[in-house]
Amino acid sequence: MPSNDGVGSTRTYGDACAAAHALDLVGERWALLVVRELLLGPKRFSDLRSGLPNAGPNRLSQRLRELEHSGIVRRRRLGPPARSSVYELTDWGRQLQPVLVHLGRWGRQSPFRDLDAGISVDALMLALSGDFSAEASNGLSAVYALVFGDDHITVRVADGAIDITRGEPASPDATVTTDPRTFATVLTRRRRLEDAVRTGDLTVSGDVTAVERLLDSFPRPETAETPPA
Repeated sequence: MPSNDGVGSTRTYGDACAAAHALDLVGERWALLVVRELLLGPKRFSDLRSGLPNAGPNRLSQRLRELEHSGIVRRRRLGPPARSSVYELTDWGRQLQPVLVHLGRWGRQSPFRDLDAGISVDALMLALSGDFSAEASNGLSAVYALVFGDDHITVRVADGAIDITRGEPASPDATVTTDPRTFATVLTRRRRLEDAVRTGDLTVSGDVTAVERLLDSFPRPETAETPPA
């Protein structure tokens, strides 16, 4: 399909449907995942590369240019002492968060998903946002610090809602230190919390029961039927 849409996409469906136009804007490979990586705040190019290791630098640069041209992402120059650039979502770009949440909920029912594949911290936090169940949380009220190497995340649960931000909380009820893959296996019930703690792959400081209750707040969805062979 020729490029004549005037918004920076390499291809267009040439269809007046708003959904088709949305796919013109963010339907190219890696585009929505770039958005996912920026939901919790600005990132440098190197940080985006770390979150999307399978996206080549040239491809990632191209997607960023397209998203900038479309008004979904903007680049901002940091002042001294950093003197570097970061990418961040525009107000319109941030409106894609519920789209990604619902797409993730739908995708988690797939019988074909590779649960052993790599996953970024931001992808995990999107899963927490999408899978949290107010009913399953059963009145939970707690603040958590999740530590993934140099990446620190604050998770607050109160009044049947979850709030996730990048940064360290002042006085968390519990601190969980681990890596994204281990956290994902515990979150998806493929590994027990006690086992991850026993092997040293995950450590908990503070209220262990609060961590167990947090994990219980994410019930697993029913898997869609596999098509007949």
